[in-house]
Amino acid sequence: MDTPPRHSKEGDRNRDTKRGQGHAGTSPKKQKDAYARLLSQHNSSKFKSYLEEYAQSQLQGGENGPSTASRTRSERQEIPLRKKEQGFVECSDSSDFSPSSVKVRDESSLSLYNEKMSSRGARPPEADRKLGVSDHRRHGERRDTNTSQDGDVESGEEFGARRPRDSQQQQQQQQQQHQRRRNKDHVTKDAPPGSRGNKEMSALPSSPTPQEQEKKKSKKRNVPKNQEEKKREGLLGPEANSELSGRSPQNKAQNIHQNQESSPADKSKRNRGGRGGKRQVFEPYMSQEEVSHGLKRGELIQGPLRINPKKFHEAFLPSPDANRDIFLDGLVSRNRALNGDIVVVQILPPDQWKVVKSDTDCDGSSEPEGAKATRTPAKKTQTPVKKGKRPPSPDVIVEDQFSDQSELVKMVEEVSLNAKDDLVDVQGPGHSNGEVLQRTAKVVFITEQKHSRAATGFLKYLPDKPFAMFAPVDHRVPRINVPLGDCPHDFSSRPGDYATILFICRITHWPSDSTFAEGQLAKTLGQAGEIEPETEGILMEYDVDFSDFSDEVLKCLPQALPWTIPDQELRKRRDLRNECIFTIDPATARDLDDALSCKPLPDGNFELGVHIADVSYFVEEGNALDYIASRRATSVYMVQKVIPMLPRLLCEELCSLNPLTDRLTFSVIWKITPQGKILSEWFGRSVIRSCVKLSYDHAQSMIEAPDKLFPAEELPPMAPEHPLDEIHQAVLNLHAIAKELRAERFQGGALRLDQLKLSFTLDKETMLPQGCYVYQYRDSNKLVEEFMLLANMATAHKIYRSFPEKALLRRHPPPQTKMVDDLQEFCDQLGLNVDFSSAGALHRSLHTALGDDEYTSARKEVLTNMCSRPMQMAVYFCTGVLKEEPLFKHYALNVPFYTHFTSPIRRYADLVVHRLLAASLGCGLSLELKPDEVEKQASHCNDRKTASKRVQELSSQLFFGVFVKESGPLDSEAMVMGVLDQSFDVLVLRYGVQKRIYCKGLVGLETFHHHKVGKKAELTLVWAPEQLGQPAVHQVISVFTLVEVQLQADGAPMKYSAVLRRPAGQKGL
Repeated sequence: MDTPPRHSKEGDRNRDTKRGQGHAGTSPKKQKDAYARLLSQHNSSKFKSYLEEYAQSQLQGGENGPSTASRTRSERQEIPLRKKEQGFVECSDSSDFSPSSVKVRDESSLSLYNEKMSSRGARPPEADRKLGVSDHRRHGERRDTNTSQDGDVESGEEFGARRPRDSQQQQQQQQQQHQRRRNKDHVTKDAPPGSRGNKEMSALPSSPTPQEQEKKKSKKRNVPKNQEEKKREGLLGPEANSELSGRSPQNKAQNIHQNQESSPADKSKRNRGGRGGKRQVFEPYMSQEEVSHGLKRGELIQGPLRINPKKFHEAFLPSPDANRDIFLDGLVSRNRALNGDIVVVQILPPDQWKVVKSDTDCDGSSEPEGAKATRTPAKKTQTPVKKGKRPPSPDVIVEDQFSDQSELVKMVEEVSLNAKDDLVDVQGPGHSNGEVLQRTAKVVFITEQKHSRAATGFLKYLPDKPFAMFAPVDHRVPRINVPLGDCPHDFSSRPGDYATILFICRITHWPSDSTFAEGQLAKTLGQAGEIEPETEGILMEYDVDFSDFSDEVLKCLPQALPWTIPDQELRKRRDLRNECIFTIDPATARDLDDALSCKPLPDGNFELGVHIADVSYFVEEGNALDYIASRRATSVYMVQKVIPMLPRLLCEELCSLNPLTDRLTFSVIWKITPQGKILSEWFGRSVIRSCVKLSYDHAQSMIEAPDKLFPAEELPPMAPEHPLDEIHQAVLNLHAIAKELRAERFQGGALRLDQLKLSFTLDKETMLPQGCYVYQYRDSNKLVEEFMLLANMATAHKIYRSFPEKALLRRHPPPQTKMVDDLQEFCDQLGLNVDFSSAGALHRSLHTALGDDEYTSARKEVLTNMCSRPMQMAVYFCTGVLKEEPLFKHYALNVPFYTHFTSPIRRYADLVVHRLLAASLGCGLSLELKPDEVEKQASHCNDRKTASKRVQELSSQLFFGVFVKESGPLDSEAMVMGVLDQSFDVLVLRYGVQKRIYCKGLVGLETFHHHKVGKKAELTLVWAPEQLGQPAVHQVISVFTLVEVQLQADGAPMKYSAVLRRPAGQKGL
């Protein structure tokens, strides 16, 4: 189909180009007929005036070039004449109307237009003014601000594929429609919703005839079966997305972003809009009643949405039957839901499911958008490997290694081991053996908006628009139209001054007829690349409340300072102030919420105590302080600071178990044998006086030198009544018992997946990183961890026995079965004897299957990262809601009941558990919460814990980016973690970070080849010889290959890349 000459309005020029692209493969006859039908729909005076004037100018100018009128119009619109004079054009997916991306067709729209005009006679020029269209408007200098933000000008079906019609019938229909249009000109105020009012009415297509409506319905029923059929249906090129925000062609960056955001599914859906008014990009949501019935009948599925951060047109939803996840293809399928939202989806018909290869393996992932090369169709369906997460700080208990694997779990389908989701064998014709179908779906309802709807990013100036375009740094968030009135006052006049300024923008509305959201600027953060603006952006994006506590909240704190424990409270508690009790924490910790004691008994056993700050004494249930703590739910730890859950008076003073100070606590005290067998147990409220604040380094020194006499200057101040040797011996006794408990726990089937964690040394004045290192998890960390686990498990049993309907516990579901099977197959292919039958079996395998040499620990880190990906998150829950006890189990710890009790200063869930424990012991008020309220609070704690973990990771990434920029380039050995078809992921051993290396970006590389040996993927890199006459150097890249890399700062703020060094030799498994 040939497109008519361009409208004078810039958006129409864009749209015509896309229209032409959508029918690149049609015959000239079909193009003419489709054009005639299209022309019959466009009877606006603006359209006809432009066509006729353009045609006359071309006829007068002949071969001598465009007329003066045409040239003048082009100059006013700042459009290159060459582009305006091109008839039918084809644009590639990345077209920005550059010369290289435009191809002229032989048959011009001008000749076709003249042919149609001659068949029906010319109209007098006066007709141009009949509907009152001004020169100003005809020249495209006026726009309707209501539609320029939302996008669409005309019905999407105008650009769809048409069936050929007899030209005589078209002329008759054209005359009939023209007459109907003239008869209705005087009733434009009755235009349907979405029309543009009187002045724009003439630009709208007429209402479809009954025959057209039937054809439209038939067309919608005939859903394309594959991508080729979709192309034949007349899909628009991705540049059509520019219409969705009223953008001008000059904004190439916006076009590129929208192209990346658009999948083929999106393009198909965006071009099936109805006639008249604005075309709907997104389907309307189902009603709550429809959703409720659909969920009950099993026709709909509910779950959290996860969007691939590297290929953000891909999203996934967990399958309720524990199979692999359901695939959502494109922005339209997500229906305005954002990452983390709880959504309801409807499974699409099987003919729209995704065809993937069942034999993909560790490399079986395609490159991210923008790095693709020619590949087989099967590889195009694969997804990139996701970088793993680093673990919590060493003082966090073992189960947290699995509790916050959100980024890993989000990208489980990206792991380089056959991570395709919900697959069904394809047995029908047209599919080769080994191909499978992956279920796909679309969002029909958003149950809960978990995403904050806030994003950091940059403002882009749009000439002649009443709004600016906000481009989020996180590409999973849509671009946002922001009113100019919301922007800095001089933004329009000096947009370049704001090119590198970070802003926070909040989405306020996302209309159903636009792929662009609408929003407001929340704050100007500052210069991109600087730590404080970037940090504030991270906090706001993840909805972390870092504001000062209100006066109402502060009034809930003790007002008479310095505060002392009331005598009546002392009489209610067990007095442990004379016992040898001490804390072991990171050297910089200020919120000390746990302490330990270990007193030898005459019978050779020990009285071992865990003492936890009694925060519930200060935070009364239901007051303003309790409310803000419940909303924050957790303290947020960043590299350079902490955002506390409670006011600092409590966190760092009244509740913190500071040395040589009386403090209120909740204690669990056991009588225990040297072998770790528990003989008795006591819970209760107490008061303690810590005799010393030890760091992990202090305790580790005592463990490593059991006979050393430490001088006083090597240790912090101590209480005189407890000499150093008493404290030293208590640490040694705790260490010995902890080793017994730990061994017994792992023999009983527990699992721990340690991952590397990066730590920094900061300049005290600038707070910039001076150095970084991989944190070492040592015996002193394990000592504290073991007794925190013991206290948490004991408390879980206690509160569940007392309150079986409203106990707040923590469970860890087993890993996803199919992903574990894939990982097992992959390990078998590598020759690794890894047993995935249970948590304990996996733990034993990780310590025995990887050899015994200097790189064993590196291989273990790589395999640990792979094993983390099938793992699910540990979550809080209410026992009265879940009810089935087998589901309470904690997979990693291999225990039936578990909870969090030991950190109430920084976790609200622990505070709820303290109240339950106090009520069960009769030493506190009864808990007023009902089971559904406990479950709601548990869910909120899960959300905030996940957000806190992500903020912690981003803070670490931010500081490491600064460190590379200031101290780089940095050289290190690295081990390959996963192989894709054009890139591979490495673990940088010196710093514990993971980076992707793209083969196309390697300097000195002649070529590379990707192939598979069974399930094992390999890349062969061919390096150019260093000197003439020498042979090329071949380097084989596979999982566990050791390589040399250099980390270098990129041009973008806080970004760095890993560059592969030319090999001198190779090491590997």
